[in-house]
Amino acid sequence: MSRAALLVLADGRFPAGGHAHSGGAEEAVKSGRVTGAASLEDFCRGRLHTTGLVSASLAAAAALGADPATLDAAADARTPSPALRAAARRLGRQLMRAARAAWPSAELDALAGEFPKGAHQPVVLGVTARAAGLAADDAAYCSAYESVSGPATATVRLLSLDPFDASAVLARLAPELDRVAGAAAAAARDVLDHGVDALPAASAPLLEIGAQAHAAWPVRLFAS
Repeated sequence: MSRAALLVLADGRFPAGGHAHSGGAEEAVKSGRVTGAASLEDFCRGRLHTTGLVSASLAAAAALGADPATLDAAADARTPSPALRAAARRLGRQLMRAARAAWPSAELDALAGEFPKGAHQPVVLGVTARAAGLAADDAAYCSAYESVSGPATATVRLLSLDPFDASAVLARLAPELDRVAGAAAAAARDVLDHGVDALPAASAPLLEIGAQAHAAWPVRLFAS
């Protein structure tokens, strides 16, 4: 197993398309729910323990070899917002392009053929981790970290927030990220024995509502 592959996959410079998405931060900033480092930390914590946990579990299950089509349907069921489902598939499509260039594999080719318009990003992430020789825990960590690092980076741009403050937010969340990644990997292992109903279904209604509102904006800096 190459842990260096995990660094490549989690690197913000990996061309997976995440730089164009704020993970709901843009709408939260405009609505006044995120105004600085303290409220950004609250926002990221909520995202980590809800959509972050679900995404990390899906990624870990895919890395373990669970059926991607079944996982994709489970991701759809856990994403009520059409705007978020569309964003997840766009991100999955972009990640697939980068992944197939970096770690060519028959599993990635098969997934791309089955979902020409893109599978959900966490599912693609898990299959990518598998192709890169990474474990389920690695996929869970990568997904959970993305759930908070994306909004933090976007908020630096949206509010001209000091990057040092944004990094401090992520550092303070690190112990919780450990717990979420661990819980996600454990749930993924249960999927192999009990099916996708073992996956968490933590909801974040305000994120879903905000995503729908954000999608209707005529002018926006981020795609989601």
